Amino acid sequence: MDTAKGAKKKVIYTIGSADRSQDDFIKALRQYEIKTLVDVRRFPTSKYEHFKRENLGTILLFSEIEYVYMGKELGGFRKGGYEAYVKTKEYRQGLKFLQRVAEKRPAVIMCCEKLPAGCHRRYISQSLNKCGWKVVDII
Repeated sequence: MDTAKGAKKKVIYTIGSADRSQDDFIKALRQYEIKTLVDVRRFPTSKYEHFKRENLGTILLFSEIEYVYMGKELGGFRKGGYEAYVKTKEYRQGLKFLQRVAEKRPAVIMCCEKLPAGCHRRYISQSLNKCGWKVVDII
């Protein structure tokens, strides 16, 4: 899809870790040629060992995928709700940083919910759309 300037529209992906196996998760990232995973979980832990922050970074490193943690800036579970949080300076700064990351290499934002409709990723996606990004959900 082209923008008014004739350049290709920027693309960023989203994915939920859910109950995916480590192999299926890495396979999905490779299928979309992801080079950077941006973790937007406010609390980056999981009942699945491979999705705990301390393990995920290492697993991705072996797969030649960069790991960037942005749960502090873009994570969910905000006092007053996430819709209110998207109006803050902290959120806008986090969103700008996310865009700089995604402009360099194919990137995916990750949280734990499988479907974006039940996750704060939907708000991040809406913001990215407003900034000219095409957002593709990997289900």
